[in-house]
Amino acid sequence: MSRKYFGTDGVRGEVGSLPITPDFVMRLGYAAGTTLVEREHLPAGEHPAVLIGKDTRISGYMLEAAMEAGFAAAGVDVCLVGPMPTPAVAYLTRALRLQAGVVISASHNPYHDNGIKFFSALGAKLPDAMEMEIEARLEQPIHCMESARLGRARRIDDAAGRYIEFCKSTFPNELDLRGMRIAVDCAHGASYHIAPSVFHELGAEVVSIGVSPNGLNINDGVGATSPQSLRKAVLESKADIGLALDGDGDRLIMADSEGRLYDGDQLLYVIARQRASQGCVAGVAGTLMTNLGFEHAMTKLGIAFDRAKVGDRYVLEMMQDKGWQLGGENSGHIICLDRHTTGDGIVSALQVLAALRACGETLAQACAELTMYPQQLINVRLPVDFDWKSDKIIKAAATEAERLLDGKGRILLRPSGTEPLLRVMVEGQDGAAVASHAEAIAAAVRRAIGS
Repeated sequence: MSRKYFGTDGVRGEVGSLPITPDFVMRLGYAAGTTLVEREHLPAGEHPAVLIGKDTRISGYMLEAAMEAGFAAAGVDVCLVGPMPTPAVAYLTRALRLQAGVVISASHNPYHDNGIKFFSALGAKLPDAMEMEIEARLEQPIHCMESARLGRARRIDDAAGRYIEFCKSTFPNELDLRGMRIAVDCAHGASYHIAPSVFHELGAEVVSIGVSPNGLNINDGVGATSPQSLRKAVLESKADIGLALDGDGDRLIMADSEGRLYDGDQLLYVIARQRASQGCVAGVAGTLMTNLGFEHAMTKLGIAFDRAKVGDRYVLEMMQDKGWQLGGENSGHIICLDRHTTGDGIVSALQVLAALRACGETLAQACAELTMYPQQLINVRLPVDFDWKSDKIIKAAATEAERLLDGKGRILLRPSGTEPLLRVMVEGQDGAAVASHAEAIAAAVRRAIGS
């Protein structure tokens, strides 16, 4: 059965259009709820319970209410935590021994988009099989439970404090952040009331930006997808280091005191390098987008490396299959399985800072032996059902670019799992050639669409 609604990171789209409408989200809650009721074998009279968190988009109020109604109709209890980072929902679901967690967020997308993603009782993304089971139930009508069996809802008032303490627990007890000035950009998103407190309570002087959400400004010129705001804040405040999260707090970009930006590959390298010096890293999982320079650096460090499909869920699957603790994407999703069950921007930042504190280095010094290949990524919007894989114009352009690269680079064409886009990526030793080839392929895609 093929996926109709679930992408690589849950269900996502523009608010007001299927599938991000109140009626659909209520049906989604009901479908997920009935799946839980049938799968869970709880004592008589007990209901399965789920936790619902959201980011700061104005549509979150509407979708939260619809999701709560769907679960309640299916006989599932609901715990509400309000705005909360995605990884916090994963942690709290596990810590509170609930049956599932739900995040209402479109991550790094603009405010007019939103989405729904689920976590299992263990704090991991739902397996494909369970998502498919929920999809199958979406076509069935809602049959509300009798009143005595309806689910109840309650609010978890101390959720933020619980998660702040969890994040701090992932930082070594013998280290602190005293004497450091850290710029923290929360993207006007779900981490706005969490991240500054974590770094402050570990001893840092915190300069906060992107901490005034109004429902419409999430990811708007701030956060991991607009890192120039972080760069400006670091330079203006003379911070020692800066970090930017995305709207739901699972993605991380950092900047050093000179305003130089560091992506997920570079930050993952800093963590892996430090752990390799202690002999405690067997392998690292990346994706098809991971920079070739990172792969070469892992070889130098004697660390096994392999590429998963793009998407943190696939990185996690590879890590679990191989028994590895580290993995991530160049977009800033970093997974440290010995610290958390999922990618976490705050926890990842703490692991980078711990590595720097332990070795007494700056970000630039820690990355000195990592040579990144020039990489160009261009997004081209695709019409619905456009068969780009079979198009002769696109195939010819990609083949010609590969010939010109002559084995000194690589090309990757892949559809986005969250937006109607084709991502055109070219990587190689010559930056000018890389940019030229990427533009040529993107132009070919546009011609093919036009024809």
